[in-house]
Amino acid sequence: MADDGLDPRRWAALALLCAANFMVILDAQIVLLALPSIERDLGFSGGGEQWVLSAYLLGFGGLMLLGGRAADLAGGRRTFLAGTTLFLVSSLLCGFAWTGGVLVGARVAQGISAALMAPSALALVTAMFAEGPERNRALAIWSSVGGFGATAALLAGGTLTGALGWPWVFFLNVPVAVLLLGLGPVLLGEGRTAGAVRAYDPAGALTVTLALSAAVYGIVRAPETGWASASTLGALGVAAVAGALFVRIEARSAAPLVPLRTFRSRRLTGGNLVMLLTGAGAFGTSFAVSQYAQGVLGYSPLKFGLATAVLPVMAVAGSYAAQAAIGRVDVRPVAMTGMAFMAAGCLALGQVSEGSGYVSGLLPGLVLFGLGLGSSAVSAAVAALSGASERDSGLASGLNTAAFQLGGALGVAVASTVLVSRTGAVPGFRAAFDTSPGIALAGALIAGLLLARPPLRRRVPGPAGVTMSKEESTCDT
Repeated sequence: MADDGLDPRRWAALALLCAANFMVILDAQIVLLALPSIERDLGFSGGGEQWVLSAYLLGFGGLMLLGGRAADLAGGRRTFLAGTTLFLVSSLLCGFAWTGGVLVGARVAQGISAALMAPSALALVTAMFAEGPERNRALAIWSSVGGFGATAALLAGGTLTGALGWPWVFFLNVPVAVLLLGLGPVLLGEGRTAGAVRAYDPAGALTVTLALSAAVYGIVRAPETGWASASTLGALGVAAVAGALFVRIEARSAAPLVPLRTFRSRRLTGGNLVMLLTGAGAFGTSFAVSQYAQGVLGYSPLKFGLATAVLPVMAVAGSYAAQAAIGRVDVRPVAMTGMAFMAAGCLALGQVSEGSGYVSGLLPGLVLFGLGLGSSAVSAAVAALSGASERDSGLASGLNTAAFQLGGALGVAVASTVLVSRTGAVPGFRAAFDTSPGIALAGALIAGLLLARPPLRRRVPGPAGVTMSKEESTCDT
């Protein structure tokens, strides 16, 4: 350990964890451009190939909170390495899948592995870096890598499918997983909160998993069956009932999976809502851009990836600008500004036409949207994670990552619904782009209401004579 009490390996460990975050986010969309080849080779019918994409979201979103709490109770490193092992095995199974059913099942397992890896990795990041400028810098790197992964997926998926075949979009994970398993035990601390009690909440785990899985299922099925269909309304109804039951169980549980005290923090709640809307804008807009560039402009998958490379680059720039600004003006104005940039980018993209070229059509909107995406993601993560107590850091990480993924599923579902509901290609794309400014502006409003700077801390007596700040005691009791 270094003299300042911080792990001297923390920057190398951050690089390793960011590689994991990149792959987890990448896998959510990398199959998008490989679906036609998968459908042809494995014999999917009736749109069933879409479940190659949706199965991952089900496993990821459904078990995210469970994965986050596992990091608190079993230790961040242990949970991360267990998830990485499953990620390696499921990726190999995906690549060698001989039927559509095997591939979909393997994608569910891959999503479950991501639900273990992502929140435990983020919890390890928050544990390694002290709150303040250094942690903000680490979260900026983390968020920029995630934003890059969400958009690089389209480039990587198209390139690998065209050059080597669709199995390689899954085999790409194998060397990365081996590297993570090899270096993880060397670079990563345990990350388990001192004094944490190993208590479990099976009823809470069952109900929240059912609620999240049903919500994701209803959302991803909505574009195909309709938002007012029996299957969609039934799934969302199950999610609502299970969610209400979950809250009731947690209020009475002696060892809740998600302590309700967590949501007393306005910053944690507001940060997660902003992250949800950031994910909806990021995934929905990326989906609409990919469909427009290939369907209207005639871009090949490789050309599309190169043309949209400016988006992740600007997201990285926005992330670093945000972490610098947060130290000077606090998180609320940064989040509001980021959401405003996302809205402006979508408005610019909404002006596209069949005759729009790259420079006059896509480029201005991608630049603005990328800047907003990076700054919104960083400010939402900083707000959510700084609003949680140390013993709930894994849970807070799970909530934050789940918010982004659920938002992404919602964004793609909304964009898909708008596209298929409008006649004519260009009007549909313009309508899809025009839905995102409202999402972004809603995020700006939430940031303005919930992400205000907390009041000055006043020292008050805590349990067992321990002194803590008033804000900390409010969050933890």
